[in-house]
Amino acid sequence: SLEIKASPKVQAFIGEQVSLKCSFKSSSPITESLTVDWTYRPLTGGQMETIFHYKSLPYPAAVGKFKDRISWVGNVAKGDASIALQSPVMSDNGTFICSVKNPPDVYHNIPKTTLIVTERGLSFQLTSATLLSILVFLPSITVVVLLLVRMGRKFGVLKEKKKSGYKKSSIEVSDEPEHTETGNCLGKCRDWCLNCV
Repeated sequence: SLEIKASPKVQAFIGEQVSLKCSFKSSSPITESLTVDWTYRPLTGGQMETIFHYKSLPYPAAVGKFKDRISWVGNVAKGDASIALQSPVMSDNGTFICSVKNPPDVYHNIPKTTLIVTERGLSFQLTSATLLSILVFLPSITVVVLLLVRMGRKFGVLKEKKKSGYKKSSIEVSDEPEHTETGNCLGKCRDWCLNCV
């Protein structure tokens, strides 16, 4: 039997080529009888339509919405049955199915690939967590930075005051503490009297 693997979901951007990957393993040797078929169903539902056929040579769809937009990028000798879609548009959103037959191996699982085409600008969607982070953390960081700046300035002012206070220290100015204390008392009395007046 055949085992086929395909990406369950593929994101594409409008106008940019996208690869639809499909790989397979067969218990029988690869022969010219091997066939690959890609079918498509719109996301809105409806009929399945074959958009690509391979048998020795690639046969892209000659009619329909995918005409001239599907190209073969696979290599059956390496178990690769991938195709590429040029210039995808939003109406291409849908389910793509890769089917491989390598007689006598014809039965296999049916992996489905959902294609989601979006505009490049809309690819980044704000989740609630991202939005919350932006609304909470950015203002918080701003507040923290402002507080640090203010604290830095205050610390600088205090440092200056300490330095100036250190210079005016009574111990440094005079070796006679009695005179300094008297001077301080007289100064206080003078200030008190001036306040009264």
